Amino acid sequence: MTDKVQLTLFQLQEQIRGSIESEMEGKYWVKAEISDIKNHPAGHCYLELIDKPSEEKPVSARAQAIIWSSSYRLIKPYFETSAGSSLSKGMHILVMVQVQYSPLYGLSLIITDIDPSYTVGELEVARQRTINRLREEGMLDLNGSLSLPSLPRRIAVVSSASAAGYADFLKHLHFNEYGFAYKTELFEALMQGENAPLTIVKALERVAERMTEFDVVLIIRGGGSSHDLSCFDDYELSLNIAQFPLPVITGIGHEQDYHVADMVAHTSVKTPTAAADFLIDIFAGEQQQIDYLSRMIRQALSGRISGENNRLSRYESRIRGACKMIISASNHTLDLLEQRITANSSAAIMSRGFAMLFRGGERIKRADEIEPGDKIKIILEGGRLIATVNSKENEKK
Repeated sequence: MTDKVQLTLFQLQEQIRGSIESEMEGKYWVKAEISDIKNHPAGHCYLELIDKPSEEKPVSARAQAIIWSSSYRLIKPYFETSAGSSLSKGMHILVMVQVQYSPLYGLSLIITDIDPSYTVGELEVARQRTINRLREEGMLDLNGSLSLPSLPRRIAVVSSASAAGYADFLKHLHFNEYGFAYKTELFEALMQGENAPLTIVKALERVAERMTEFDVVLIIRGGGSSHDLSCFDDYELSLNIAQFPLPVITGIGHEQDYHVADMVAHTSVKTPTAAADFLIDIFAGEQQQIDYLSRMIRQALSGRISGENNRLSRYESRIRGACKMIISASNHTLDLLEQRITANSSAAIMSRGFAMLFRGGERIKRADEIEPGDKIKIILEGGRLIATVNSKENEKK
């Protein structure tokens, strides 16, 4: 045993360090995916990098990486400003590294620089690949072909209960200035991160199980970085939205954001509050139409009533005129009758020299009704005479 060369573990590690650092003393641009990231209180950033050729293939390489605080103070704001997001798990990056080997900590990669354009480019390439695939499968306009209910009142909301965008949506919708009433139910899901697409799909599946209870589905999330919102470019999520049996309305991110999920949805608006406005505007439009029709009906009825009143006025005028004519004619007839009656009255007759004879209260009209010796009453103009008939002469024929 004494003739064998013996090394301590430290001596062996030092030889390994010397060999590695002498062979790889330069700096290298390395492509990798972040599988884990932690920020140290001292300002350092610790990452675990992996090489995963595709989603179907397993991890082929793994290494620990460090961005020392002196470099991280410069790299972090530069990357966030250029890429529009923070370094995070699942992100593909292109970094400049220096190989370092420590007898105590093993192999490490010291990151001294990062290229944000690579990360942005990777996301855009994946996004375009998803869009092209959905277009080839005829999915881009599928959900948009569904008919939106005329008054969508029952709303399934897919979001995170703690999201500010969700709270803004509820406040804006339920306290609208018109007083329109809506029924909303939350189906919770993650709204960012690598697990977000799966949880959103699961939420959609729960809605589909009760689809007869809802008119539309809303997927809403407030603003965030490009990387935070990249989950809405996921193929499986977009496919589920496209094939969903109810109209899907998306309100994701800021004004400038537009994702694959927006492209396949029935309707895409910019923000959660814009989604609330979209629903309110539908009801407001119907209310305006009802008000317009009500005004038209009132105007039509008013015109009809006015016309009927004019007709009644004309009929009333005609009736009054006819009645006046009838009354005038009747009065004239009465006048004539009165004149005739007056002319043929006993007083009028007697004024013309005639007299009326009575016997015992009975009027005598003929000479043969009296005999000589009868007492008779003779009424003349100006008085009465009582006489006795002495003789009578019959009229010669």
